[in-house]
Amino acid sequence: MRYTPKPDKDWDTSVQFLPASDNKQLEKKKVPGRVGAVVGVVVFAAVLALMTGLLVWHFHFRQDRRDRKIYSGIMRITNQVFEDKYENSNSSEFKALAKQVTEQLKTIYLRQPQLSKYYVGSTIRAFSEGIIAYYMSEFNVPMGQVLSVNKAIENMNNLVKKDQRTMKHPGNALVFDEVVSSAFSVSYYFESLESNDRPLPSSPGFPNAPYPPNTLVQWELRADLGHVVKLDFDTFNLEAEEADKTCKKDFIKIYDSLVAIESRAMEEICGHYSPSDPLTFLSSHNVMLVTLVTNDEGEYPGIRAHVSQVRKDGPGMKCGGALSAAGGTFTSPNFPNYYPPNTVCVWTITVSCRKKCNKDYVEVNSKKLCGEKTGHVVETVKNNQATVTFSSDHSYVDRGFNVTYKAINSLDPCPKQLLCENQICINLNLKCDGWNDCGDMTDERNCVCNATQHLACKNRLCKPKFWQCDGVDDCGDNTDELGCGCTAGEFLCQNDNCVLEKKKCDGRNDCGDGSDELDCTTSMTCTDATYKCKNNLCISKVNPECDGQDDCEDKSDEANCDCGRSLFKTSRIVGGQDAVAGEFPWQVSLHSKDHGHLCGASIISERWLVTAAHCVQDNGKSRFSQPGTWEAYLGLHVQRQTGKTAERRTLKRIIPHPYYNEYTYDNDIALMELSSSVPYSDHIRPICMPAAQHVFPPGHSVWITGWGATREGGLAATVLQKAQVRIINQTVCNNLMANQITSRMMCAGVLLGGIDACQGDSGGPLSSPSKGGRMFLAGVVSWGDGCARKNKPGIYTRVTKYRGWIKEKTGV
Repeated sequence: MRYTPKPDKDWDTSVQFLPASDNKQLEKKKVPGRVGAVVGVVVFAAVLALMTGLLVWHFHFRQDRRDRKIYSGIMRITNQVFEDKYENSNSSEFKALAKQVTEQLKTIYLRQPQLSKYYVGSTIRAFSEGIIAYYMSEFNVPMGQVLSVNKAIENMNNLVKKDQRTMKHPGNALVFDEVVSSAFSVSYYFESLESNDRPLPSSPGFPNAPYPPNTLVQWELRADLGHVVKLDFDTFNLEAEEADKTCKKDFIKIYDSLVAIESRAMEEICGHYSPSDPLTFLSSHNVMLVTLVTNDEGEYPGIRAHVSQVRKDGPGMKCGGALSAAGGTFTSPNFPNYYPPNTVCVWTITVSCRKKCNKDYVEVNSKKLCGEKTGHVVETVKNNQATVTFSSDHSYVDRGFNVTYKAINSLDPCPKQLLCENQICINLNLKCDGWNDCGDMTDERNCVCNATQHLACKNRLCKPKFWQCDGVDDCGDNTDELGCGCTAGEFLCQNDNCVLEKKKCDGRNDCGDGSDELDCTTSMTCTDATYKCKNNLCISKVNPECDGQDDCEDKSDEANCDCGRSLFKTSRIVGGQDAVAGEFPWQVSLHSKDHGHLCGASIISERWLVTAAHCVQDNGKSRFSQPGTWEAYLGLHVQRQTGKTAERRTLKRIIPHPYYNEYTYDNDIALMELSSSVPYSDHIRPICMPAAQHVFPPGHSVWITGWGATREGGLAATVLQKAQVRIINQTVCNNLMANQITSRMMCAGVLLGGIDACQGDSGGPLSSPSKGGRMFLAGVVSWGDGCARKNKPGIYTRVTKYRGWIKEKTGV
């Protein structure tokens, strides 16, 4: 194939380095001194001249200030036959056709009053089969005329049609059709581009050096006629905005075209993507343009991709057709990756409130669905035929959809199940259990609550009793939080004491633990609840560390914050699901040399791990307290598959807490020092350590992870599992666990059962997300009554109680 990548040929790549700004300063010129009246006259004349000059500049020259505007465009030439030589910009055939196109473009521009005065020139970037010409035109536009010029350019298709319909042209003149034009979408203008050959399609310098700053790189990709371009990124690591992942710094932009034109933009991407969740793009025809734009900040590895061509009618590209089976599935093209632009698919299914969607959509029997839907989207057709149409326009694509269909009995669509209003079928036992299983609350309406298990909310919802008085309004009308120890007008302290609301933020420690003075104005009085900065001054803000704001005067609350972040975007623990590789890079697998994986741990620095003390207690057969017994695997995702991401380390020493109680599991925490430090990578990073005053409130959602058993008494998981649970009120938990909970323990789980840590997860992290987007080590997996049993939460060692001990032993 002509355009299949080969070792000696790669993308046609172009790089431009932007010029540095001119920082010269103007110098004032000294004038000879004058005395008396002469000085006054001169000063007056100078001021008058200055004011006159400013007025002239403002009313004349300022109005004539012009901006250089670049517009990109596409047009089809309908009276020419494509030749292969048109693909080579150095060929005489290319130059001759390009000259003819630019001359006719010039004629069209000069005939338009709003364009003729400002036109500078045009260049032809490329030709492709069709024949399609890709061009860029330059204008020198006064500031006040930019909008009118933009409007005229966007109307180019009509201007060309009018020109060719009303004006006389030579017999050999080109005929243009389907003209699309818009302002050049990249702010980095360039005069010329130099080609750079590299052995693989990758960013400049990859993999030996980061890509250069202030750079525009363009790759023009082509496939044979009848094929489309397929672009696969196996490495993608660019700079991005930390807070919201917006692409304002460095980014890749992909076009379904050979010129950068916004109406043909497929996607703009930046940041970091996991190799386990690769990015794949398909063009709608046989060309694609990939651009890399970088600013002057940061050093990042860059990208590497593979380019191939796929037949338009090949496997994975076909869509639509007749479906007659009683059930089955179908997907958008290229699912679960990005579908191609300018695509229409129609499925007709035969078995024994309309929404406005202006761009890409799926239509089921005249009902349009678009945008992003959470959970299941169910559409029911009342007869035995359905037509499903998928349509994507020219610009911006997404990951598509996966559809499962089945034939049902219209008289009994959910045999022995509950039919929700959204047509989902659920188990009858899930009705009135406090959870929104239908997704539209159908199963939780008009309930008669079981008084022994559920709390009856005033709004007629039923909620589990263990949610009562946990600080979270689960009912929605605050019924579950009424009568919880504090009356109206009182404030509930963190130690469960009650004080008058008016005493909050009065400068006095009325609660006894200082919690009534938190989140007030900056406080200089230190209590057990206030955060102490490095300069020994205290602030009252709750959880100020690593939240992206400098709250301490010495900024110590934002020091040592290279932690708690996963570089990968997310899309068993009992009741859990597979984690994404690199999603929890602080997770460690602890292997006994005789038994394989036994416990988990968390990375807190390049040399130190945190785990559970009960993991390192000797038994009759094994000496788990000895460092030589253990191997630590960091960056591991699948057991027995170390690969390139994992690092294996032996241990130098183990430090269990001196007051660990093997009967009650109190003080169940231990430290492990690695034999050698481990380098951080995409898959190996530390979790943030909370300050002693860090608050993890009841109801807060947290993550448990590990390779432990996926059911009580079951086998260990092979792939790292994750599950989301909630922190449970300490008093409620202590009642459920027969008063076995100490202040150094915390509880988390889903008390209806089904989600929990289990054997083999011990020592692993309870990861708590913060407002700043970082994960903090809230707890260490410690013990529980079985696994995922109803009303039996998981018990975790409360890390905040051990911050002084951890700092003393590790310096972290």
